[in-house]
Amino acid sequence: MLARREYARAELRERLAHRGADAAEVTRVLDELEQLGYLSDARFAQMLVTQKAGRYGKRAIAHALTHRRVASPVAQTALDALKNVDEVADASALRERRFGSLPRDERDRARQIRFLIARGYNLAIALKVVGRPAADGDTDD
Repeated sequence: MLARREYARAELRERLAHRGADAAEVTRVLDELEQLGYLSDARFAQMLVTQKAGRYGKRAIAHALTHRRVASPVAQTALDALKNVDEVADASALRERRFGSLPRDERDRARQIRFLIARGYNLAIALKVVGRPAADGDTDD
């Protein structure tokens, strides 16, 4: 399994247990894999952060690490790579790639806001990025 992609230790333990492996044997093998450098929660967390950055907000990435049961200190260290990231700029670029133009009406605005929230950006960032729809008769003169 490790030849295909990185795994968190807890995720790999669960997969092996699901296949019927003995718990004590799984623990021993996972310990050995960690000692040999083939299994690393820190490397997995960094890979996940790198993979999702720019497409998901910090909150969604943190949730993904928690869902994969990466230990909090390890997850926090990986998330520290995002501390200088401008989430407003990332969300704006993501919205632009997905929708192209700013919303035309309230329905379109709500759709874009829901999209950004589903990607892990908070409501304040989504509102800032999406703005308000152009009203009929509004001009930029």
